[in-house]
Order: sequence, then structure tokens, then C-alpha cells
Amino acid sequence: MNNQDLQQRVEQISLRDFHRPFMHQAIFNRRLKTTGGRFHLKDGHLDFNPTMFATHPEAIDGIIKHELTHYHLYAQHRGYKHGDHDFKTLLAQVGGSRYAPAPDHTAKWHYQCHHCGADYYRSRKINLQRYRCGRCHGQLVLQAAESL
Repeated sequence: MNNQDLQQRVEQISLRDFHRPFMHQAIFNRRLKTTGGRFHLKDGHLDFNPTMFATHPEAIDGIIKHELTHYHLYAQHRGYKHGDHDFKTLLAQVGGSRYAPAPDHTAKWHYQCHHCGADYYRSRKINLQRYRCGRCHGQLVLQAAESL
């Protein structure tokens, strides 16, 4: 999916589910890492996370509806923030996602406490001289590392 396909899909969902046109720009922003999308108040455009669209294709429409809910409520001068009643109500009506799917972060490093056996999974290597077990303060031992 490219930016043109995204723009068309956002416009279609806006007309079909919100019965209002989407008059701004929808683009992919590869700098987004943990969120599905973002609504910009200043100019009204929407950013979407291309990685999330690739890894969770079943959640695409839900993410688009979530951002369009912010967009349309803001344009109507109603409660557009996550905690507002108007936002929660409209999001439920259109069937949008309340939260983005969890990002696919895989832990590369597996540590285990030598004393109590507690497991710790980390995406970055840690200094074993500096860090200890959070339960018993025992020494951590590297169990496995993903091939880098």
C-alpha cells in the first residue's frame, strides 16, 4: 500500500462510516514506532505507521477509523480526545480500535537468575556486572542470544 492507496482508503471509510468527507492528506510516516496513527490539529492531516499496517493487516480499518474519529470530532468542535465521552461513543458506533495492536518487538537476549531462576528477556544486551535479579538480587546469567 502506498500513500495514494492510503488516501483513497481513508476517504472511502470517512464517507462510508462517518458520512462526512475527509478533506486533508493521509500519509505514511515511518518514524512512528508504537502508535498506529496520529492526527495533527494544526493542519488536519493524518499520519499512519507503515510497519503496523504491514504486520497487522486485520487492524488497518480500525486504526483508520480511530484517527478519523479524532478528525471529525475536532472539526465539529466536540470532545476529540481519548477520554472524552463523544470520542468513546463515536468510536464504538463506527467500530474503530480503541488501542493500536502491540508492536512486534522480539527480545534478543535471555537472562536467568542463578539463584531463583527468574527469566528476563531484553532487546538490548545488559552489563551483568551492574544489574542483578529484581526478586532476590542474585547474579544474572546469559542463557541465549539471538543470532545477530
